[in-house]
Amino acid sequence: MIWYFGKQSFLLAIATMLLLTAKTLASEVDERSYSSISIPSVFGNQNLNHADSLTQINAVSDLAEIRPGDWEAQYLQSLMQRYGVTETDNTFDGNQVMTRYEFAINLAATINHINKLLLAGNSQLIAQEDLETLKRLGTEFAQELEILQGRAKRLEADVRLLEAQQFSTTTKLDGEVLFAVAAVASGDKADNSGDRIANNLTFSNRVRLNFNTSFTGKDRLRTRLQARNVPEFDEVTGTDMGRLAFQGDSSNEVEMSLLEYRFPIGEQVMVYLEAVGGDLDDVVVDTLNPYLSGSGSGSISRFAQRNPIYRQGEGAGVGIIYNFSNSLSLSLGYVADDAEVNDPKIGFAKGKYGAIAQLTLQPSKNTGVGLTYIRSYNNQDTGTGSRRANDPFNDESDAITADSFGLETAIALNPNLNLAGWVGFTLATAEDLPNNPMANIVNWALTLALIDVGTEGSIVGIAIGQPPKVTSNDFEVAGEAYKDEDSSWHLEAFWRYQASDNIAITPGLLVVTNPESDRDNNTIYIGTIRTTFSF
Repeated sequence: MIWYFGKQSFLLAIATMLLLTAKTLASEVDERSYSSISIPSVFGNQNLNHADSLTQINAVSDLAEIRPGDWEAQYLQSLMQRYGVTETDNTFDGNQVMTRYEFAINLAATINHINKLLLAGNSQLIAQEDLETLKRLGTEFAQELEILQGRAKRLEADVRLLEAQQFSTTTKLDGEVLFAVAAVASGDKADNSGDRIANNLTFSNRVRLNFNTSFTGKDRLRTRLQARNVPEFDEVTGTDMGRLAFQGDSSNEVEMSLLEYRFPIGEQVMVYLEAVGGDLDDVVVDTLNPYLSGSGSGSISRFAQRNPIYRQGEGAGVGIIYNFSNSLSLSLGYVADDAEVNDPKIGFAKGKYGAIAQLTLQPSKNTGVGLTYIRSYNNQDTGTGSRRANDPFNDESDAITADSFGLETAIALNPNLNLAGWVGFTLATAEDLPNNPMANIVNWALTLALIDVGTEGSIVGIAIGQPPKVTSNDFEVAGEAYKDEDSSWHLEAFWRYQASDNIAITPGLLVVTNPESDRDNNTIYIGTIRTTFSF
């Protein structure tokens, strides 16, 4: 279900009322209509300006009344009946008392209607005595008609201004409520602390509300509110390799987790402005892992969502996507972690940052290839790999630049089988250490999605890969290269059972061998059942 609210309905209703009122009143006092039946005394010949007329005419409640027995009321009613005047809602049935202003509205509608008949060449239908009487009534009610015309002109001007400057918005609310039961089975933590992993069964939740606002119909302002209490499984297991896709704990306090605005320029360009919670992958066309990328509907682990090199930057920033054609696009983006800080030593260009360029080729809806380059500063920690991969210089460097390269691909082997994968390589350099030591960090993965298993929309996902590890390093600790000696294997399987359009139940199992790329660590097993309600 999608909820609609915002200013559009209110302003559109007001604009419509003003427009209809202005058009009605304008038609009632059309100056050309009076000239066509020669009533020179109605407008412009009474030596009355608008300010004077307002001072000379009392409020509507104080105006003299036109009673049903007055000749003016009887004659005007007769004219309206004989000539079929229906342009006004202020008609009377012969027993209604009217103010002079109400009478003038009916009079203006009658004159306008008869003018239309004259202009249409039906003058033979109009009696000359009726025209003479209309002239007389026009002279007698000149002041009221003058005010009526002034108000109509002002209404028309207000409507034109409103149409030119109206700020019409549409906001759609969509949300997601996630409940998860999870547990870890293993021995000691993978952080060399000697502590045992707590095998407690946990029950947690995450709630997200997205307010998607459009001002033009083609743009989108997304504001996301989030509350959650999912345990930090990287702390539970002692390694980022055990991190879940949906974890995070705010003690269920509501926080703004995303504020993003995107808008098109022409037909080929889309611009992204990230104010809060922006990621480098937000400004790319596709991370090419379509069935596992969502934290509430995709893989259960963080690593299996996308190439970890995309995670080298978050915060505020800007991005642009240029579509050369329907199949080829270029994405450029920049985000800075400390962009909101006023300290001159950091900030948008001096603190942590990540910059991305990606060329994406999608020759068909079934096939896609992405070539990615990322430049980052003090942002090489992706939260998915070993401690050495997250900090290849053992906390000795405060100025780490990284150049990362990625190859991503996805192919639909048939309508119910999708294969995807990636390779990521990062060259990290300690700019503030002697001889500027460099470290090489590598990761890769293959994912498989079986579609519509059990019910329509259900997905069976399988992922196998190697989380980021340091394969070589110029930096040494105790005379040895600070690198990972072993390789970890990431093995994951889940079944997202689509119980209904709005409910998905996902049991899943994550297995990490040689955590922290160290064969001395115990294999980690994490099981979870994630239930997602979307609306």
